[in-house]
Amino acid sequence: MKSTIKFEPLVPLLYDDYIKIGTTAYNQHYRHLWPNGDTSTYIENSFTKEVLLKEEKDENTALYLLKMKDDYVGILKITLDMAIAKLNKSEALYLDKIYIQNEFTGLGIGRETLKFIEIKARELSKKAVFLGAMQNGPALSFYLANNFSIIDTTKVPFKNVIEKEKPMFILLKEV
Repeated sequence: MKSTIKFEPLVPLLYDDYIKIGTTAYNQHYRHLWPNGDTSTYIENSFTKEVLLKEEKDENTALYLLKMKDDYVGILKITLDMAIAKLNKSEALYLDKIYIQNEFTGLGIGRETLKFIEIKARELSKKAVFLGAMQNGPALSFYLANNFSIIDTTKVPFKNVIEKEKPMFILLKEV
């Protein structure tokens, strides 16, 4: 099924929607990373009005709500300038968050979002897009199927994540 997604830049009027969608989607996909499924550490660092106000003021951050028809279905956060490997910060765009609610997965939203990000990267004269993905989980195969390559390893930066769940890959795609 082909989706038609709108990428709505986040404005203060939409903070509550962004927080709700981001929290819901994160909890649907990542509770298993946290002892007793308690994602509050991540939510407090990602989905509060204070965090969004700070991110909105950061000219290097772009936040979007993903909308399909009349429904908000996910969120997107990109860092416009960030160094990685042999690329300086003006050459790479970092895909920080792409969270889609479970009931909207499998509709082409992820693929459309990657196309949007690649267009944005080209408009900014970037050489590559990169991201971190869990080593265990369905997101990794999605990114590999969309021509990202594993270039390094890292770990989830939060201390209270379950240790065996922390490993991540850094993936890169030239644009």
